[in-house]
Amino acid sequence: MKYLNFKILLFFFFYSAGYAQNHETPQDFLKKEFHSERREQLRAKLPKNSVAVFFANPVRNRANDVNYVYHQDPNFYYLTGYKEPNALIFIFKENHTIGNKTFNEVIFVQERNENAEMWNGKRLGVEGAQDELGFRVAYNGGEFESYEIDFAKFDKILFENFNNDVRDTRERADLFDLIKVFKEKVSFDLINLNNPTNDKMYNETKKRIDTETLQKLMTSLREIKTKEELVLLKKAVNISAIGQLEMMKAMNPKMSETEAQGVHEFVYKKYGAEYEGYPSIVGAGNNGCILHYVENNKVNIGDNNLILMDLGAEYHGYTADVTRTIPTNGKFTEAQKLIYDLVYEAQEAGIAAYKIGHKMSEPNNIARKIINKGLAELGIIPDKNSKHNYFPHGTSHHIGLDVHDPGNYEKFEEDMVVTMEPGIYIPVGSACDEKWWGIGVRIEDDILISKEGPVILSAMAPRKSEEIEAAMKLPSVLNNFALPKLD
Repeated sequence: MKYLNFKILLFFFFYSAGYAQNHETPQDFLKKEFHSERREQLRAKLPKNSVAVFFANPVRNRANDVNYVYHQDPNFYYLTGYKEPNALIFIFKENHTIGNKTFNEVIFVQERNENAEMWNGKRLGVEGAQDELGFRVAYNGGEFESYEIDFAKFDKILFENFNNDVRDTRERADLFDLIKVFKEKVSFDLINLNNPTNDKMYNETKKRIDTETLQKLMTSLREIKTKEELVLLKKAVNISAIGQLEMMKAMNPKMSETEAQGVHEFVYKKYGAEYEGYPSIVGAGNNGCILHYVENNKVNIGDNNLILMDLGAEYHGYTADVTRTIPTNGKFTEAQKLIYDLVYEAQEAGIAAYKIGHKMSEPNNIARKIINKGLAELGIIPDKNSKHNYFPHGTSHHIGLDVHDPGNYEKFEEDMVVTMEPGIYIPVGSACDEKWWGIGVRIEDDILISKEGPVILSAMAPRKSEEIEAAMKLPSVLNNFALPKLD
């Protein structure tokens, strides 16, 4: 019996050790089956005798020999799960035989390189693309140049047009090289020349190349979220909402905008969110009236201001988008509260219209009518029909792998996730009473469209003015976090 217990303990020891070894990195990424199923969904939408071509995102240079942290093209990641640069994939409508292999998709990836991996981390390589991503046919990018694929056999070659912003690096088979070889293979440059319209080769090439349809097909796939995507997206939203709540508790009028930004982003990292989904917007006072204010460099947010905080965690590629506007000293002034409550009223009414079958323009129209009526009643605009720039943006956009995820923006459908973000911005110098100057308010939540009605995924962050003031009285774990003073 003792021997049996020892064996059991030994089993659990090695099991635990193996678990720790195999789980040093997050295990809740999308599975290869998800990406494979997405490729099948796209293949079903492709026209007969066609091929869809996708390229990885380019590496972006930050300064000198330092690059920005690499971020994969969302469509490429959606279809492959591959997170490295210098790659391309072909997805064929029907099976094709090239050499002695018959297949309906092929991926080219960057080659394993011991020296490069020592500096920049492990590469998947061909074996990784097959074993971890589930591709049966994979090649190194350097093999693409000699790869015998006859594009003249396809009726349609679908890809997104090139922006010509890819650097030619010293690395063999980098993205620049892959694009160059592809253009040569499909005679892409030919259709950009001033060839006569009766030139047979020009006409045939132009007929086959399609740089518009693929974006529409990907939009139709990505605007409806799968159950796997919703797990990650909900986590990103919850993390972002908790960041807003913690900032309410930690707010101090002596803070800088940068410090407030840091509190949010610390919460993101604490929960394992790798990045921010977009540059964080943290604007106090009049800075909150700048829609995409990202400098966040006001050294003292002040004692009697509002601070607008528009931030979103990116968790395993999926991005939230949550905005809260709060008083820096914990208490709204009368003027601030009037504007805030007006925006809240508009948001509440708009959210109620987030129902399956409703037009996606409806919440914006509802919110705009309420805000115009309220601004007129407050004397900020002459009447509800007056033209003004105090509410200059729409209220609704999809979120997902992009903070502005692609969508057709026609009608709400089940399992869409869409923001609702009305706002009022009255910058200093506006044509109204000075008591309103410097008030900028935006309230933004992420809404899941469901059969039961709209679900506010970001509900963990208080929205009502009274709830915000109550949350700001709560103790913060950061209250005792003090660092040495610097000269």
